[in-house]
Amino acid sequence: MASEKEGGIVKKGHEEGLKLAVSLLKKFELPEGLLPLANVIEVGYVESTGYVWIVQQTKVEHLFKMIGKLVRYDTEISAYIEKKKIKKLKGVKAKELMLWPAVSEATVDDSPTGKIHLKGLAGISKTFPVEAFAAAQ
Repeated sequence: MASEKEGGIVKKGHEEGLKLAVSLLKKFELPEGLLPLANVIEVGYVESTGYVWIVQQTKVEHLFKMIGKLVRYDTEISAYIEKKKIKKLKGVKAKELMLWPAVSEATVDDSPTGKIHLKGLAGISKTFPVEAFAAAQ
């Protein structure tokens, strides 16, 4: 994993880390509320590969009220980010019935559909309105 981080921009502490995370979501046209983080220790980004990682003190569970989905964010989250897409996502799970399947990919449609597609490792895919992941949610 250290080699994936090589040459990366690293921001330490909650305030600076959160700023970098939000700026990356904006830059790649992803909903700003997609990663509700708490007590961030470190956020890093390698521009040449799109690799991003987030370390936070504790796991975070967040209910996206508009769609009634409970999502769990681990203490370490990593992915590759590109325009309107996060892939090879690790450290994020969404509750489905009694299970917590991992979410491995998120893709935002080009306008005007306003949809975001979340794909799990088991091949399960769900589509939601992108507004459900707005920062205020």
